[in-house]
Amino acid sequence: MKRLPQLLTDYGMLIVLILLCAFYSAVTLRKHKATGAEGALSLAERVRNEVPAGGSVFVAAGTTPEDKAFADTLTRTLTQAGYGVHASQGPPGQARKALAELPDPPAAIACSPSTASWSIFDTHPDTPRLYPRERLWPDFLKRDNLINIANQIAVIAILAIGMTLIIITRGIDLSAGSLLALSAVATAWFIEQNGAESASAATMMLASLGGIAICAAMGFFNGAMVSAFALPPFIVTLSTMLIASGIAFDWADNESIHRLPESFNWLGRAAFRLPGIGLRLPVAVALMALLYGLAHFFMMRTVPGRYLYALGGGPEAARLSGVPVAKVLILAYTAGGAFAGLGGVLMASQLESGAPTYGLMYELKVIAAVVVGGASLSGGSGKIFGTLIGAFIIGVNENGMNLIGIEFGAQKYVLGAIILAAVLLDRAKRWWLTRLRQ
Repeated sequence: MKRLPQLLTDYGMLIVLILLCAFYSAVTLRKHKATGAEGALSLAERVRNEVPAGGSVFVAAGTTPEDKAFADTLTRTLTQAGYGVHASQGPPGQARKALAELPDPPAAIACSPSTASWSIFDTHPDTPRLYPRERLWPDFLKRDNLINIANQIAVIAILAIGMTLIIITRGIDLSAGSLLALSAVATAWFIEQNGAESASAATMMLASLGGIAICAAMGFFNGAMVSAFALPPFIVTLSTMLIASGIAFDWADNESIHRLPESFNWLGRAAFRLPGIGLRLPVAVALMALLYGLAHFFMMRTVPGRYLYALGGGPEAARLSGVPVAKVLILAYTAGGAFAGLGGVLMASQLESGAPTYGLMYELKVIAAVVVGGASLSGGSGKIFGTLIGAFIIGVNENGMNLIGIEFGAQKYVLGAIILAAVLLDRAKRWWLTRLRQ
């Protein structure tokens, strides 16, 4: 019984995420027509199981765009697997003629759903006729949807790294969304002033670093105000939020800066294929994963990272223990600003523009991700991968509600309830642990 609070502490939000995924998988379960490229991939697997490698396969498809995608994907996949493929895309008469011209009967006839019932194939009764079948599968668990969830939360998850550092120190940062907008505007403006569509990779890199540096400087200002004058973080960052937003609007002349080179969208929109499994992973998702790995190492394996927890556990006790409180606070808020700046660069790359309206209310989503992920607003506790789970909980919930048609207003109710439940769970967990220690 005494292990239950610890299990909830370590895995509670992960269990919630799994249950959310199971729920949205159940409510989005439906039959999928095996058409187009998806149907071709499922049929290719069946061909590999039933037809010996190196055999001849006749692919028959109609003239619709879905049939064309089916034939192209199946031909390419089977050819790469070592099969001899003969394809026909057209009416039944064309398929009959192509089949008759083969020197030897094929080992199998692979049909699209629209050609599977053609009677012309009855002249080859001994040749297996294979076609993709309908299958039950949740819309939520489609590979593209899962990758889309990860891609959509990338910006919020990156901002949440910095917010985690700040909240662990008993602080808060309301300026994250405005700093994101400021970074997006600054980066886009720097690129526009140095060649717009013809800007080089070095120019775009320097512009991005400039946007991040500006936000890091604003974060440094937050940390300096909080540490030097003992001002409440809520008030300091609220002021910075308004200042950063005002600067962004003035800098962009209340408009969007959109004359950016197409190559600038590489960070936000490009993807690369993982070797061995063929999965196309967005660069933004890979960057998010890398940053979380580095943040975990920093917090768990470095002295400054442990200082964050010591400061959050008790500022006066940390000071008496030799923790440089002012430096740690400045480090946390500067990092928070830098991560917000990086999020702005990423959003500018995704949307191919910079606008002062970006990041509206993002600070609330970021704080929600950190709190839902298990970090305490009282400071001193929280794990970086818990924050990532919190970001996924918010992303999964929004995506799932969109899939089942819940309106935007109702989605806000649910998000608010999740945040409240997470805080109540944190309170209950602390009360339970206190009772067990007595």
